[in-house]
Amino acid sequence: MSDEKRNAILGETLLSLLKERSLSMRKLSAATGIDTATISRIVNGKQRAKPEHLEAFALHLDVPSAPLFQAAGYGAPASSIHQNQPNDIYSSINSIKEILQASNLMDHQFTAELVQKELSKYEPYVLTEEGARIIHNDFHGKVKSVNGAGPFIEELKRMYQLYSSENITPEERSILGSGLLYFVSATDIIPDYVFPLGYLDDAIAVQIVLDRLEDTRNNKPQP
Repeated sequence: MSDEKRNAILGETLLSLLKERSLSMRKLSAATGIDTATISRIVNGKQRAKPEHLEAFALHLDVPSAPLFQAAGYGAPASSIHQNQPNDIYSSINSIKEILQASNLMDHQFTAELVQKELSKYEPYVLTEEGARIIHNDFHGKVKSVNGAGPFIEELKRMYQLYSSENITPEERSILGSGLLYFVSATDIIPDYVFPLGYLDDAIAVQIVLDRLEDTRNNKPQP
């Protein structure tokens, strides 16, 4: 397949994703740090996307990165080893770690430990009236403030719906609430300026919460 044809296919894919998410190129530019003109050339098939462009698009459009790489004519990214996971959570987290390890801006050894510590602090608090009030009052405003461009917004919305359900245990509500409170709070384990994708620690928090929720349910005694 010619480079021109590949560029056209990728451009059509990106344009479709932008329409589905009601996102403009300008908003995608603001979220990813990629110049609007560059995004426009990629979408219109006039410029080949670089791998870092594709990782940024995948994270902020909340899609697996492997299909974008393939459409652009690259081999599957190393981060796609877990692409069978829903919404590319694990591949995105691995990509984040790889990029931070190659960066001199901060100590990459933060991994998930610091985020996990913050989540653990929140777990008992979210079961209080005050904790629940903060989540219910602030969640939708925070989602609106990031214009749907933060990673895993759909997962966060599902987490909120489940947290608000009456059909979960206090332990499950505590786990879910810790991730939601982390999202709405001003906590930043990874400063947004470190990497143009932003909201990286929120992505890691979502992964941790979903993993813990699955473990809790798998270990629940059968009736």
